[in-house]
Amino acid sequence: MNNLNEYIKDGKFSVLEKSDTATKFLCRSEAQTESVGEFFASEAERGAIVAFRGGMGAGKTAFVRGFARGLGEKGRVTSPTYTIVNEYLTTPPLFHFDLYRLESADELFEIGFDDYLTRGGICMIEWSENTEGEVAFSHYIDIKRVEDDENARIITITKA
Repeated sequence: MNNLNEYIKDGKFSVLEKSDTATKFLCRSEAQTESVGEFFASEAERGAIVAFRGGMGAGKTAFVRGFARGLGEKGRVTSPTYTIVNEYLTTPPLFHFDLYRLESADELFEIGFDDYLTRGGICMIEWSENTEGEVAFSHYIDIKRVEDDENARIITITKA
């Protein structure tokens, strides 16, 4: 299922706004956040470098879980908080980074980030703020909590 209208019709999530460069979604559960990720997997291209912005517990890993499922991942998808990167052998490959523990963008390149860029996969980067402008992102995904509903999120996907 990769048609936006099919996802909306099936109640997977709601679209609040859509333009040529950005789409804003309303998700009322973790499952709906995963569905937005799954939908985005059908839109993202090989070589995409996706920056996540959102606080602790915003739903970044839930989004990536859905994205990985959309690429065909059948196994468990977890946050790479301690390992820095998790690789999923999907088509195309998915490289899920969590830069929360990095002190600088230099550390990202010290762990071989450049090598991941040459492998024809998709890089999804949590805590992308820690790259200090050293990475050219293709998309930004902002995830914000809705004040009056602890389970709801506003997710905005913007093309760079």
